[in-house]
Amino acid sequence: MPCARLSGSLCPLRLEDTMTPLSHLRLLPCITVAFLAAGTAHAQSSVRLYGIIDVYVGSMKTSGGERMSQVNSGGMTTSYFGIAGQEDLGQDLKAIFALEGYLRANTGESGRYPGDTMFSRAAYAGLASERLGTVRLGRIGTPLFTNTLLFNPLGGSFGFSPAIRNIFSPGTLSGDSAWNSAVAYSTPKFGGLSGELIYGTKGTDANGRTNVGGGLSYREGAFSIGVAAQQVKSGFATGEENTWQIGTAYDFGVAKVFLSYTSIREGDTGSLNADTHDKIGQVGLSAPVGPGSVLVSYSRDRVTGAQDYWRDVATVGYDYRLSKRTDLYAMVMRDKISDESQGMSYALGMRHAF
Repeated sequence: MPCARLSGSLCPLRLEDTMTPLSHLRLLPCITVAFLAAGTAHAQSSVRLYGIIDVYVGSMKTSGGERMSQVNSGGMTTSYFGIAGQEDLGQDLKAIFALEGYLRANTGESGRYPGDTMFSRAAYAGLASERLGTVRLGRIGTPLFTNTLLFNPLGGSFGFSPAIRNIFSPGTLSGDSAWNSAVAYSTPKFGGLSGELIYGTKGTDANGRTNVGGGLSYREGAFSIGVAAQQVKSGFATGEENTWQIGTAYDFGVAKVFLSYTSIREGDTGSLNADTHDKIGQVGLSAPVGPGSVLVSYSRDRVTGAQDYWRDVATVGYDYRLSKRTDLYAMVMRDKISDESQGMSYALGMRHAF
């Protein structure tokens, strides 16, 4: 049933946790001081603290759901903090690391949801070379997620991006937006062309199964295009999920147009989404108006196989730039599942980068 499949939090599941949110936050000052101290001890090293706080007030209603008036976190960007650094090793080689964790700005709790791990956005170390590319080990974001946020006007907004909501809602795509126990290789740039491969090892998967994915992108002037694909076995006792996506964008000056198509085909996995095929299209644009931009996006998910229904999500909004690091936004979103009542959501929010 569509309602059962699409109910619940928009945040991906399947994450382990061994600490309480309060203990996560108590550790943060110690971690920050330790890494900043390490950065000052070596002239050839650099460490920085960064992040985004995004909070909004809104009246939210999904298709078939109840209306909720709320102050919430992560409307345009999921709020997070990060500590990253690098050390110049010479011979065109650098050691790199990053630790990035989500937080809920409306409550002060860590993670996207209760039980989310401390550094669920990213946790890796690696080696980088301008000539040879970059290798990273740890928890790493997938090329599919990167491709999705690049080719829709609302980026990685789990709150209001129609593409993100249709692709990354629980019960649609498996495997989360980042993979645990992963090895990733990013190529150097060849003109406007670059690529990435990622392999999710057996790691902590209860069934000892793996994931694999990759992406290729090209950018030249106002034009960009990207493709991504992944196969997810981790989390399933049997079967697999195969996904591919293509996206493109062109900036005409008066407006930038975005197009994308995603195919998600899940086999006999024994899950709620087993034996289904999601075909997800998206079209959108961003247009500079005054000191900000008008953002418009529409996406349809057509589901066939063991389930048969469609879901439409459309968003219209305005992002007002106060400075390079701070913006205000207003969003209106319509959500409609084929056999359910429509949901309309309205929100005003603020985002600040540091």
